Amino acid sequence: MSETLFDKLGGEEAVNVAVDIFYRKVLSDHRIYRFFDNTNMEEQAVKQKAFLTMAFGGPNNYTGADMRTAHARLVKLGLDNSHFDAVMEHLRATLEELNVPEELIAEVAAIAEGARNDVLGK
Repeated sequence: MSETLFDKLGGEEAVNVAVDIFYRKVLSDHRIYRFFDNTNMEEQAVKQKAFLTMAFGGPNNYTGADMRTAHARLVKLGLDNSHFDAVMEHLRATLEELNVPEELIAEVAAIAEGARNDVLGK
């Protein structure tokens, strides 16, 4: 059986650390932090960890909404490609900070990029 991206990244512990670093970066970015003004960040982090675990081929314990539904409220607030790009920057920076190899960063980026249209309601 081939190793999943989830395994290659370091499993649950690695995803948990990455999500925590990622949200620190996102919440300090003036371009996008407003989208999290009314968000319980502890709950958000738990959802994000479960979603990424599933998206990267780990155990599927994600029970949240699909990406289009989950982000519809934010699209109404003006969420657009520039905001998605900012999130992608923070995702890459987080993985680089954790010394994730470039080929794995590219895999993660491709998965995230694959959600762009749903996240932006297109």
